[in-house]
Amino acid sequence: MTSAAPRDDLVCCPVCDALHTLDATPEGRRARCIRCNTVLSSGGPEAMMRVVLLASASLILMTIVIFFPFLQLRQGVFTAKASVFDTVMSFSQGVMAPLSLAVGLFIIVLPVGRLTLLIWALGPLSFGTSPWPGARFALRWAERIRPWAMAEIFMIGVAVALVKLADLATLTMGPAFWSFAAIVAITAFQDTQLSRHSIWTALDTARSTR
Repeated sequence: MTSAAPRDDLVCCPVCDALHTLDATPEGRRARCIRCNTVLSSGGPEAMMRVVLLASASLILMTIVIFFPFLQLRQGVFTAKASVFDTVMSFSQGVMAPLSLAVGLFIIVLPVGRLTLLIWALGPLSFGTSPWPGARFALRWAERIRPWAMAEIFMIGVAVALVKLADLATLTMGPAFWSFAAIVAITAFQDTQLSRHSIWTALDTARSTR
């Protein structure tokens, strides 16, 4: 019994596992899954440019998230402001130090790291130039840490806290709150634009032509 030769034109949908025969996607067009409509391939460097621009915008917004006020709590004459960085550092002593480390890792370090890896891997390709050294390694790790970059989980926790605190004090959302909300929305949209098949194909092609 002979095994079938591997085929480069077979693509499995990452969402519903439907198998497709996919030819080269024309520039400016997208190939979508016939079952769930997930983008399987995007033609042209402009698709990668969108991902790079969205990642760059999220990276800029993340600086606002870290250092600008996230929430302001007011009760009578008492007023308190807190940034995400202040929140992380407030648990950095004693037995709560591991919690502080985990919060900083999952909502700051890993999201920033993933955005940086995406820009490093896709930046040159979006301009039609050769990829930087380690582009494949950067893209691989960007995909591996994606489930652990928990910005949206943090926002859910904040929403629950706001519901519980709304009756106790007056809450005002700072610029970091809205920036974080924008990052969650941008990340969700960015993932719809990220065609893994197109990106890996472009990296393999660039690697073979060097």
